[in-house]
Amino acid sequence: MNDTAAGLTKPPAGVARRSLYYGWVNVGVAALAMVATLPGRTQGLGLITEPLLVDLQIGRVEFAQINLWATLLGALFGLGVGRLIDRWGSRAVLTSVAAALGATVLLMSGARGAVSLCVLITLSRGFGQSALSVVSITLVGKWFRRGLSKAMGWYTVAMTVGFMAAFPAVGAAVLGAGWRAAWAWVGAALLFGVAPLAWLLARSGPESVGLSVDGREEAGGAEAAAGGHTLRRALGTPSFWVFALSSSVYGLIASGIGLFNESILAERGFGAEVYHDTLAVTALTALAGNFLGGWLAGRWPLGRLMAAAMLLLTGALVLLPSVRTGAHVAAWAVAMGLVGGAVMVVFFTFWGLAYGRAHLGKIQGAAQTLTVLASAVGPLLLAACVELTGSYAAMFYALSAVVAALGLWSWFIRLPSPQK
Repeated sequence: MNDTAAGLTKPPAGVARRSLYYGWVNVGVAALAMVATLPGRTQGLGLITEPLLVDLQIGRVEFAQINLWATLLGALFGLGVGRLIDRWGSRAVLTSVAAALGATVLLMSGARGAVSLCVLITLSRGFGQSALSVVSITLVGKWFRRGLSKAMGWYTVAMTVGFMAAFPAVGAAVLGAGWRAAWAWVGAALLFGVAPLAWLLARSGPESVGLSVDGREEAGGAEAAAGGHTLRRALGTPSFWVFALSSSVYGLIASGIGLFNESILAERGFGAEVYHDTLAVTALTALAGNFLGGWLAGRWPLGRLMAAAMLLLTGALVLLPSVRTGAHVAAWAVAMGLVGGAVMVVFFTFWGLAYGRAHLGKIQGAAQTLTVLASAVGPLLLAACVELTGSYAAMFYALSAVVAALGLWSWFIRLPSPQK
């Protein structure tokens, strides 16, 4: 069912078509939806991990195993939700997934044992990190074509600012009221705030409300504007794999370093305070990376932008085992933040730009599934390296070679035409 079939032939009352292209409203809704994935993400679960382990008397190894399988199984949600988006529209799926995630988080706030926790973390991973992420990205891609780079640039900025506000707010709630109360508030906000707002404001695409993509008429009409590759055809192009693998390897590295960052820096002789400082530096420079990536995405080929990010990431990985001063650590944190911001913009922009909008949900769902699977593997690789060699260095050097090869591939890749 699309928005027109539901009786929605125009944007909500009060929105002037000529003064504001309604796609920008959907950019804001999409950014809010991505921030709402917080309870299904590793960083979000990290806010409640310590009090949860004490409360439920669960060991770290057991919790790590639960989290691993929850992440792997939850990644499969990214495949199914893409098909639902393409069939039923972003608006209905966004509302349903946000409500399902809210209900899951509410139930998780009352979890009493390892079995129920395992089920609920799997659902929160599936509905949050996988499904809601895909819907959020696709919502922007369905509304923009020529202006997609600019739209995704502002989307990533709004999303980053939202996360920067949400993490300390939820963390303060956990410290002040306990993890159960904080998680209940988060679930209620999703179920009774984000989900109704999504239904009220989100629209599946410009055609569903009588508008043209990008707010302008396209040669060939709505059919041309909404054309694109099927998932099978997209999977047969080299560009799908170079961008999907580059983004996934970055996610693998970011998740591994994110989980063991304090230990990695301790190996180099730095204390916990330096670790906390790097988190702030990385967050701020990631925002700068969003701005810079969004600006360059409209001026450079996306392959060149991804190649530049991979080159910077290669240098950061090679130098990390050799950092000796606070300035070295700060420079490394700046590089990681810039890379993360740029990769985020490229990942969000590429799929709609290269493959069109007709089957965008399925295509982005497949790409998102790869990144989630990679993020689950990252910590395991670093942990195994430390166990075998006593240091993280060998894995950083090995990953730098992989990243460099992907960067070289990205530089020469050509994007397919989205109209098929």
